[in-house]
Amino acid sequence: MPENTENENRQTITGTVEEIVFQNPDNGYVICVIENGGEFATVTGTIPGINEGEMIKAVGKWVNHPTYGRQFCVEEYSRDLPEMTPAILAYLSSGAVRGIGPVTAKRIVDMYGENTLSVIDEHPEWLSDVKGITPKKAAEIAKSFKNQFGMRQVMLYFQGLLSPKLALKVYKRWGSVAIDLLRDNPYLLCDEIDGVSFDKADAIAKGMGIDKEDEERIMAGIKYLLYLELNRSGNCYLPLEELVKRASEMLETDSELVKEGVVTLSHRTEIIAVKYGNTTAVYLENIYRAEKYCAEKLKILCDTKINIPLSDAEKEIEKSEKKSGITLQGLQVDAVKSAVEEGVMIVTGCPGTGKTTVIRTIIDLFGRLDISVCLAAPTGRAAKRMTESSGLYAKTIHRLLESEYTSDDRIEFQRNEDNPLDFGAVIVDEASMIDIFLFTALLKALKPGTRLILIGDVDQLPPVGAGDVFGDLIKSGSFTTVRLKEIFRQSKDSLIISSAHMINEGEMPPIDNKGNDFFFMPRKSGAELRELVMELCKERLPKAYGYDSLSEIQVVCPSRKGEAGTNALNAAMRELFNPKEFGKKEFVTNNGVFREGDKIMQIRNNYDTEWETPDGRRGNGVFNGDIGFIERIDEESETVEYVFDDERRAACDISSFEDIEHAYAITVHKSQGSEYKAVVIPLFDCPRGLMTRNMIYTAVTRAQNLVIIVGKAEILAEMIKNNVRMNKFTGLFHMLKSDAQGKE
Repeated sequence: MPENTENENRQTITGTVEEIVFQNPDNGYVICVIENGGEFATVTGTIPGINEGEMIKAVGKWVNHPTYGRQFCVEEYSRDLPEMTPAILAYLSSGAVRGIGPVTAKRIVDMYGENTLSVIDEHPEWLSDVKGITPKKAAEIAKSFKNQFGMRQVMLYFQGLLSPKLALKVYKRWGSVAIDLLRDNPYLLCDEIDGVSFDKADAIAKGMGIDKEDEERIMAGIKYLLYLELNRSGNCYLPLEELVKRASEMLETDSELVKEGVVTLSHRTEIIAVKYGNTTAVYLENIYRAEKYCAEKLKILCDTKINIPLSDAEKEIEKSEKKSGITLQGLQVDAVKSAVEEGVMIVTGCPGTGKTTVIRTIIDLFGRLDISVCLAAPTGRAAKRMTESSGLYAKTIHRLLESEYTSDDRIEFQRNEDNPLDFGAVIVDEASMIDIFLFTALLKALKPGTRLILIGDVDQLPPVGAGDVFGDLIKSGSFTTVRLKEIFRQSKDSLIISSAHMINEGEMPPIDNKGNDFFFMPRKSGAELRELVMELCKERLPKAYGYDSLSEIQVVCPSRKGEAGTNALNAAMRELFNPKEFGKKEFVTNNGVFREGDKIMQIRNNYDTEWETPDGRRGNGVFNGDIGFIERIDEESETVEYVFDDERRAACDISSFEDIEHAYAITVHKSQGSEYKAVVIPLFDCPRGLMTRNMIYTAVTRAQNLVIIVGKAEILAEMIKNNVRMNKFTGLFHMLKSDAQGKE
């Protein structure tokens, strides 16, 4: 059946689509059976809009599916409409053209035979001669057929230039006019299609003969560089001098042309240039508007706070203390008072300093004052911990704002200025994780007069996304900020807490292994380190402490790469804990091979996924950071059933598994907002930019009961010494500080 072989693995096959086994209309993923000369092959891949009866020429690789055997994974393809009468009948009967079912298809083909598709395309009015087709229905059939043809043209035009998935995004964005638009300006691809790099658009433009110094090329490069900074480093802007230097290097063009491009884009308001002292900050327009909105809305919340009649704050706090049986210390009392007095206030502090006690007291006090309170956190695990510690149900910020995904995978929030939240106060925990876009969405949903209380640890890692909201708010001095410093008695005996504080102060914690919950175990090679990590998780910690190897012990790494990174450890630990066995089903995705029993993590919020618990509770939504296990793979329906650690059982389509990764080992960034009974931290050689104090501090503070650091003591010492924070280019601090009241 192979037509030719480009290399040992890559082959080309052709045939007629006999059966569509599975088709996802959103992402174009297809499983189909094709036939050529009496031979049949199962073909899988992104082939949007394919229908039975079509001819397909596919380039890709053969793989062996554990259950279904040999399959052909498509990398590139081309399609032709059927020419022979039986194939045309199969094509129309499949529902490919709206308005034509099997009965109508047979009537049309009986009348027009091999000319059927030409009639639909060129003379659709002739269809009204067929029984059951009115002139109006004939026009609708022709429109549907042309839409199919339009997508086919776009997909074929970008064959070899873009992957089928990206070509489908192009069609969804611009429809049939995509080709004409992109012939005029191919740089629209990197400007508006997520996943298309500037280099890819530039290569297409070069093939079209577009000059290296073309103005559209230079402006596209400038915007793409700002976009990269936003997504890779979380920078909201770049200083003009740095932008010009880096853009001229990337574009291999004169810096004066880049400056002219900046001026033109600024006139078009596609970028915004503002002065912060002696620095000219250059933003993408949407990011500048987000920071500007946050600064203005925060001022409104401060200016419009509703005064709370509280004749004796001390007595009211004493009532809460009696109820909880906990006596607040001075700074905690200040924090509670500020929550009553201020429109926006901030509480920050290391673990063990009583942030949770402050939250509980505020909730109790506001309850007696008849002020409705809402709790929220950036991640599902953080919201769950907030619920458990406060006694009041907490939601993720996304769920609180009723987020929904659009057809092009963009998030829309149903709660906004036109449909605000109806609470007197909103308390947000783990606020250091919030990026500028999520913070903007939250502020849009708050009515003037709503109190906003932000709780977090400013010494942890900044958010992965754009900006450093929590840090900027504190640094600006515009809001009352209470820094809790005292470690309370119940936490003083914990070496985890004391070591975290020592790390935060730049001191080396004790690593003589004489503690009961904080240990260091040296290893000199990557192989020795991996062996010890697996031994600890598999045998030693379960035996000594009774912890479950997978659900209660978590390996947390600074980096994905290297001998002590998540990639290497996930591969090794997976084979230890869940080896390949006869009868154990598995499947392949871009994120690797998954099999029944694997430990997994959700890496993106999905609010549509339905779940159910053993006690019959039902709901929707799985969240970034949720950890669980694959229970069952149903190969016939191409679905995966999995359960998260809070017993929520859910299922999803295999083609949607791109939002899930293995979780035997996870990065420090992915662990933020979560806590685990025992944390094992491998420290070995890793990129210099990740060897920072706040990286190791954040990792250590993920543990509830036990921390074991494995690796090189000199790496630990270097990380503690390196207090260089990732200073992002953000404007929120500058926008706020002019109004600073010095309230801290």
